[in-house]
Amino acid sequence: GLACKYLLLAFYTQADFAPYFYDNGPYSNNGNLALFSLSEDMPVGTQIYCLNGTDPEGHEVRYGLSFDPGSKEYFRVDPRSGNITLVEKLDREKQDSIDVIISITDGRSKVMERVTIFVMDANDEKPDFQNMPAIIDVLETTESGSSIFKVEAVDKDTGSGGSVTYYLQSSMFAIDRHSGVLRIKFGEMLDYEKTKTHFVTIIAKDGGGNFNGKEQFLSSFATLTINVIDAQDTPPSFIGTPYFGYVYEISTPGSEIFTVSAEDGDVGNPNPIRYSLDEDAVFGINTTTGCITLLIPPNYLKREVFNVKVRASEVSPEGRLMDYGVTTVVIRVMDLNNNPPTFYGENGPQNMFELTMYEHPPEGEILRGLKVTVNDSDQGANAKFNLKLIGPGRMLRVVPQTVLNEAQVTILVEDSAAMDYEKHHFLTYKLLAVEIDTSERFSATADIVIHLLDTNDNAPKFSSDYYIARIPENSPGGSNVVSVTAVDPDSGPWGEVKYSIYGSGADLFLIQPASGIIYTQPWASLDAEVKSKYNFYVKAEDAEGKYNLAEVFVTVLDLNDHPPAFNNNFLQKTMVIGAPVKIEAVDDDAEIPNNVIEYAIMKAEPDNNIFDIDTDTGEIKLKSYIKSMAIIQNITKKRDCSWSLVVQARDRGQPSFSTTAVVKIDITEATHLKGGPLGSFLINRNNPMQIIGMLVGLISLMVIVTIIISTATFMRNKRSNRILPNRRVRRRPRSQNLWSFRNPFRKSETQREKFRIKEDEMEHWCPPPPPCAPSLPPPPPSYFHGERHWTVPTVSAAVAPKPRKKPLLERQDTMNKDTNLSLMFTIFCHDSVHNKRFI
Repeated sequence: GLACKYLLLAFYTQADFAPYFYDNGPYSNNGNLALFSLSEDMPVGTQIYCLNGTDPEGHEVRYGLSFDPGSKEYFRVDPRSGNITLVEKLDREKQDSIDVIISITDGRSKVMERVTIFVMDANDEKPDFQNMPAIIDVLETTESGSSIFKVEAVDKDTGSGGSVTYYLQSSMFAIDRHSGVLRIKFGEMLDYEKTKTHFVTIIAKDGGGNFNGKEQFLSSFATLTINVIDAQDTPPSFIGTPYFGYVYEISTPGSEIFTVSAEDGDVGNPNPIRYSLDEDAVFGINTTTGCITLLIPPNYLKREVFNVKVRASEVSPEGRLMDYGVTTVVIRVMDLNNNPPTFYGENGPQNMFELTMYEHPPEGEILRGLKVTVNDSDQGANAKFNLKLIGPGRMLRVVPQTVLNEAQVTILVEDSAAMDYEKHHFLTYKLLAVEIDTSERFSATADIVIHLLDTNDNAPKFSSDYYIARIPENSPGGSNVVSVTAVDPDSGPWGEVKYSIYGSGADLFLIQPASGIIYTQPWASLDAEVKSKYNFYVKAEDAEGKYNLAEVFVTVLDLNDHPPAFNNNFLQKTMVIGAPVKIEAVDDDAEIPNNVIEYAIMKAEPDNNIFDIDTDTGEIKLKSYIKSMAIIQNITKKRDCSWSLVVQARDRGQPSFSTTAVVKIDITEATHLKGGPLGSFLINRNNPMQIIGMLVGLISLMVIVTIIISTATFMRNKRSNRILPNRRVRRRPRSQNLWSFRNPFRKSETQREKFRIKEDEMEHWCPPPPPCAPSLPPPPPSYFHGERHWTVPTVSAAVAPKPRKKPLLERQDTMNKDTNLSLMFTIFCHDSVHNKRFI
């Protein structure tokens, strides 16, 4: 027994067991490929499985895969890892399973197994038509709803991908989706004469399936050709209708007129045709050819037009007449062209037509008063002619323009504006009828005379859009200014024009309603100095109120009716040597040269050769060689340097007016004044603007100083917290002697006391009220034309000056201006000192 044990132990020690595969079932991707399957759309190169096995002794194993001889090798295995890769494209429709021999070895023992790999279907096949394309013949008499063909298509796929559904698009046919039976739609009939062949496209579509991971539907197309078989169900039909034939005056019996042609409507299997006429008294027809002939002479034909009924019948093979068709042949009796067109009125042939109507009828209106008929007694082409209307412009047109035999002529208005009575009292047209297709080209004419009546279609029109008139200012009332003219081309009362004027400038003017003459009001007095320009509107109106406007511009011409005038005929001036003095006169005339003034020194005492005057500005200055008072005293031999000048102001009008004034001039030197440059500056009263500027500067300085003092006082009180008592400010009344002006810059005891402004020299001037503000001077006195006093009236003209009609500009001589400024300065200084005492 012990020996047996040692023997068994030695056997097991030396024994070698074979390797084996794991059997993991059909749903595992590793093992021994038991019941393994894959889809036919699996891409080549995909790892589809992994062989898996072991060796009892634990030795390393190698895997193998082989196919039967002659079989296509679809797979390849990695010996070490056992991974199986697809190397050929699968197609289930060709091979739905693959036998494979797999092996495993440990180097000593090798185990082989035969396994089957199942190829699963994918929707990769289109439906395949078994009996398409096809051509079938169907009789046209087949009833609607009848089955005419069965379509068969097969899809090699399995499942829904292998089911087939049929479709088509046709208005004549329908198909059963599942069985593929093709039928004629209910309510439809085949017609060989309309459509001989139908082409029907049939679609076979599968139920869809998975392919490469996506759902896919595949379909196929095929064409079924259906030939319609003709049946004897259509009557004969004529070719080339309608038919027209002609019989001429020279035709003879037996002459061919026209040949008709017909064919069986069943063109697939046509029958012979036989022709016949429903009436055969006048015309005959060949039963086989369809040629129509004349049976009697043309002069026996009682009508101009014959409608002949022709019948075409099918003849059966037995010779029996079957179905038939009928048409009409229109035969016209044609004569020779021996009649021209002729115009007719109500009483017969007529070549003159007249009509009376108002101007500007509406466009498109018919001239109803004209009753014109045109006729050509020939027949056919010989009676065809054109109508034309020849005359001025394109005011009218004729309809119809082409006539066959006879027509009522209608004339329409085409251009209403051109039918104007003012341009044409009457219109004359030629109505022309000319044959078209004849060699003779016969024609006829008729005169159309239209008498126009006037209407009020025009408004008066002025000869100009505006009128410019000029009238002298001294013209008496009722003087003619301008004559306006407006014309209304209408006749009678509509052409009579009545004039009127209106506007803000028409108050001084009147107009004669009939003649259009504009004249001044009887009481009007025109004055160019008051107003020189007038404008207003003139209206021209006819009897019905149609009107037009024009504008009138009236200029009042200025006459030289005002002489120059000085503000005062006695003027006093103070002249500082080297500085001129200026006098000024004003001419109230409105225009140049009447108001242009020239100045001249007529006389000077005590010496006449010491002054010059600017003829344009009126500036008086000493001769250029007079530089000092010594020269003047040497000339006059007097120490008193006072001159009296007679200055003339003359205008440049025609006739010319002049006025003179006496100017008293006191001559002095600036260096003779005490007070230095300031005194000299104040004495120079010919420059009042400099004095005003100085006063404004002083006032500004005083205001600034007052503000500084008030601010300093306020700050001091604020720091000391002092409360000042309220005190009433009481102002002393100003003494009236403040208006007595004395020059503060010189003494009155000097020998130049003559420059002092004396009270008796100012008696003619009333002082103004005290100024409200120190910055404004008191207003000067006002002067009016009626208050001017002519001290030295010297007017050199034959025409007496007219009374003043408007206020003269406010003027004062330079002495008065200087005096006012000096007074204002004195009042301001006194008032400032007076107020400061209370503050």
